[in-house]
Amino acid sequence: MTGRFIAAYGVIALGLVGLVWAFWRPKEPAADFSFCNGTEIKTVDPALVTGQPEGRVVWAIFEGLTTYDPKTLAPRPGVAESWEVSKDKRVYTFHLRKNAYWSDGTPLTAEDFHWSFRRLLHPETASEYAYELWYVVNAEKYTSGQVEVGDPVEIELDEKPPGARPYASGVILRGRLVAIEAGPTERMENQAEASPVYVVEIDGRKEYFQKPEREGQPPRDPRARPYRWLLFDFEHVGIKVLDRFTLQMTLNHPVPYFLQIIGFFPMMPVPRHCLEKYGYPAWTKPENIVSNGPFVLQYRRIRDRIRLVKNPWYWDRENVRLNIVDVLAAESAITGLNLYMTGAADWIPVVPNEVVGELLRQKRKDFQPAPYLAVEYYIVNTRRPPLDDPRVRRALALAIDKREIINRILQTGQEPAMSFVPPSIANYIPYQPPRMPEYDPATARRLLAEAGYPGGRGFPKIEILYNTHESHQAIAELVQAQWKRNLGINVRLQNQDWARYLASRRQGEFWVARAGWIADYLDPNTFLEMMTTGNPNNHGGWSNAEYDRLISLAQVEVDEQRRLALFKEAETVLLEEMPILPLYFPVTRAMVRPYVRGYYGNVLDIHPLKDIWVDVSKKSGKTADQ
Repeated sequence: MTGRFIAAYGVIALGLVGLVWAFWRPKEPAADFSFCNGTEIKTVDPALVTGQPEGRVVWAIFEGLTTYDPKTLAPRPGVAESWEVSKDKRVYTFHLRKNAYWSDGTPLTAEDFHWSFRRLLHPETASEYAYELWYVVNAEKYTSGQVEVGDPVEIELDEKPPGARPYASGVILRGRLVAIEAGPTERMENQAEASPVYVVEIDGRKEYFQKPEREGQPPRDPRARPYRWLLFDFEHVGIKVLDRFTLQMTLNHPVPYFLQIIGFFPMMPVPRHCLEKYGYPAWTKPENIVSNGPFVLQYRRIRDRIRLVKNPWYWDRENVRLNIVDVLAAESAITGLNLYMTGAADWIPVVPNEVVGELLRQKRKDFQPAPYLAVEYYIVNTRRPPLDDPRVRRALALAIDKREIINRILQTGQEPAMSFVPPSIANYIPYQPPRMPEYDPATARRLLAEAGYPGGRGFPKIEILYNTHESHQAIAELVQAQWKRNLGINVRLQNQDWARYLASRRQGEFWVARAGWIADYLDPNTFLEMMTTGNPNNHGGWSNAEYDRLISLAQVEVDEQRRLALFKEAETVLLEEMPILPLYFPVTRAMVRPYVRGYYGNVLDIHPLKDIWVDVSKKSGKTADQ
């Protein structure tokens, strides 16, 4: 998940309960259920969502082949009413419901999933979660764009409708790659070297293809046709439509958590007919969007709310008990807690640190912190010297007093992160993560001196990047002070809103950046895979051949004991190299009204709105009830 990035809220004192949520709006029916979602969401395009706030909305308006049981998190049928798994556990055959529809009444078929998975994997989409489908045969090869002589290929000509990107469409030719020739060497001074010429056999004849140097120009090779993408042929990827309501997926090797992955929000189907009509991103506007989940997006008001209403075309609509849901954009907990205390919100996912102690003393039934499978950490940009030196990174890690962070700022039962994978995963799978050394300023100073910066002298002024959130700021200020006290280095702090912060991380425009990761499924791989070389979520650019090798071996290992041992070896390498600085293992800090039913605390912090309902007989106009 997402992982899902852990999104941000602000801070408040309990007395500030009078803040008015005052936006003018026309007379409209009240919502059955309202919750605070933190920051303004960036998108509801499943393939492009990365954050927890966006994920909550996507899970409400779309549905995948599988969904999550709200209590156990076990996979349960979604659009797929049943499935079979082959004896070798590599082939999954999904049988789709014949009464599944898009919200405009268009039937939902296996072809919709086939097209959506192709779009997710297509390099032009640039989905940060495409790698979670790379377990499928040849899926990684399709995304990478790397082809070899002899491969079946598809050539996507540059003839797409304007504005319709990113999605795989347009005029496509198919053939076999027979040669890759160097481009013509004759060129003017300062002119870029020509791109390769691909020779493809199509229907028994050879055709030549070359990327133009600039859009709208012809290729340099006079024999060649221009193209937009030349990729491994998707018809040879292990995703097949067997018939209108049957989809088959073939994996490279057994993946014990595949049914959990396939229910994750990037795997949701998207409506091809809607994308082709409106293009990207216009297809996601409330007036245009078509979805297939239990709710549909009725409207969005910036800095106010998203309104969801029950989808009349949803296959299980009789069991959806909420008719109207308001998703409140309350980036600050000052607003969020006030909305809850004054009765305007029924659920807030996070309460401010400053009020936790008082809530615990009151023993409120609507506030029960619980651990979940997540980690808060700092990413180190290993592309920037001196952070490319593992001694420097270890020094930074050992100079952070995590217990001081928890005792002074968090105060809700969080645990210091002495590993990257949370130890609580042992409740679901027999994995015991290795431990990094404890807080040790003396060793930290020695390592920094060995790296050439005794007492911090000569060390550049680095920066901690974090997204808007009072506790993130407080933690950054404390780490800043600890590094100054223990290492003698000066650190700037940089706060950015959610969208800018995500962009800065993706583009590598940071020194050290705050991050949070919630497990996408119940396996160590959900944490460890993202640190492999080139992974879209490896924002610090770290690369280690031994780590990559161990993760690759673990992913194909069928013996469970050996598989987990390989993961432990890999995590040991990670904790020695320290491209990430683990801080703490968070706990859920939600407040949920007693009259809300169908909400269950769980370690992935997933709460399907389909299962939630309000017991009106218990509500009776209460506000800050306990």
